[in-house]
Amino acid sequence: MALRPVQVNIKALDDSAVGRFWAEALGWSVSGGVPGATTYVGPVGGFVWPDPVAVCVDVVTVPEPKTTTKNRVHLDLATTSAAHQAELVARLRALGATPVDVGQGDVPWTVLADPEGNEFCVLEPREVYRDTGPIAAVVVDCADPRAMARFWGEAIDWTLHEVTDDHAALRSAKGVGPYLEFLRTPGVKTVPDRVHLDLLPYPGDDRAAEVARLRALGATDLDLGQGDVPWTVLADPEGHEFCVLTSP
Repeated sequence: MALRPVQVNIKALDDSAVGRFWAEALGWSVSGGVPGATTYVGPVGGFVWPDPVAVCVDVVTVPEPKTTTKNRVHLDLATTSAAHQAELVARLRALGATPVDVGQGDVPWTVLADPEGNEFCVLEPREVYRDTGPIAAVVVDCADPRAMARFWGEAIDWTLHEVTDDHAALRSAKGVGPYLEFLRTPGVKTVPDRVHLDLLPYPGDDRAAEVARLRALGATDLDLGQGDVPWTVLADPEGHEFCVLTSP
């Protein structure tokens, strides 16, 4: 048994506007979602869910704006050259992204925020991300990358590529799509995540059994006011929310 990350869930006051931003940012299309409630962003082409390669983006309407606290989960965007990085940054700023100082100092990547303040990075070209697609990595700030790698390495069917005291990285065993990375970062989680992962069982697998397995690994149940819904909201050992969805 195992689960697979299928989408990044981003909370927004205006799912349509934020969804359009991310579609333009990634060169993807808006294809699906629930009008006025969710906007689904995935690779251009006919709507396929789950996508066989990409980890897509699902923007969900919530009533609360983002706080001034930096998100502890963010996206890193890949580029293929210095010119591509500069062009992408300029295009994103024209779409409504704003520069953000999160204490990064003098670094070769650019930190921006989407129109509702969700931070993300436009990376300089890196060989490791040359075939990930537009999203290089989903990055999670944490206190203990080794412990997070142990939990997530058991929770999902991705392969562990690197683990140190400061950084851990997993990727689909098929060698496609983005990385999931855990970065040792000062501070602790103090507010609910504005960005989180949604996981999906494989066809034929028992979702209830998968949820029970995650609890045995150290996940805990969360009540965020979701009510009676067909998915399960959990938190990993450092409190990062994630959802286990129902298979189509």
